[in-house]
This record gives sequence, structure tokens and C-alpha cells, in this order.
Amino acid sequence: MKSPFYLLFFLAGLTYGQAPADEGVTVTIILENVLNDQGEILAGLHTSETFMKGGGIASYRGAAEKGVLTFQFPNVSQGVYAVSILHDLNGNERMDFQPGGMPSEPYAMSGNDMSMGPPSFESARFTVGTEDVSLRIRF
Repeated sequence: MKSPFYLLFFLAGLTYGQAPADEGVTVTIILENVLNDQGEILAGLHTSETFMKGGGIASYRGAAEKGVLTFQFPNVSQGVYAVSILHDLNGNERMDFQPGGMPSEPYAMSGNDMSMGPPSFESARFTVGTEDVSLRIRF
């Protein structure tokens, strides 16, 4: 007779004990200085482990719009992150380079550090706590 009670208790625990799907905060990106409507904007939200190694833990893909473009990464847990953005002018889903090794498509990082050489996680990092985050990033 005990088994139906335990089964009911177990199922109730699964139903009511789960965390809501919308935990975390929203990271809003305000991308400034998009030079034209050509191609797409590709962006990734990264941890130190994923930075400069692919799409990141969350991604954004949308049509380029000249001027200012706003998009979001929802449900971001507390932690330290960086954002990388590429204006993919030709739609090949990767950054293109000039013969000398310099990027031939606009790109940006959180922290807006555009010094010579590859970007670093340390210069692009920001912290997510319990409040929504808004970042202005400029090409």
C-alpha cells in the first residue's frame, strides 16, 4: 500500500521542485555604428572557456541594420562573460581576413578594447549578477 503514496510524492516533487525555465537575467546589447544593411550580425556570449573558440554559450544572428541595433541574450546566469560580435558582410558565417592578416569585416567586443592584436577575455569581460545588464558596444 505504501508504493502508490511514494510514487505520488516522487511525481509531485518532480513537478513542483523544478526550477523555472526563465531563471537568470537579460543581457541587452546596444550595438552602435553599424555601417550598412549588408549581411548579418553574428554575436556570441562567452565564458573564459569559450572565448574566441566558436559560438559561445549563447548566440545571436540577425539582419544588419545601419545605425544602432539592439538585441538580447535572455536567461543568463550569474558569472563572468564576454560578448564578441561580427558584421558578416558576405554571409559566409566567419570572419574574413586581408592578406596581411587584418580582419576585413567589422567586429567588436564587450569592453570596446580595439587595441592591436587579438582580443583577450580579460579586456572584454563583464560580470552578471542578479540585475539585468545593458552594454553599449561600438564597431
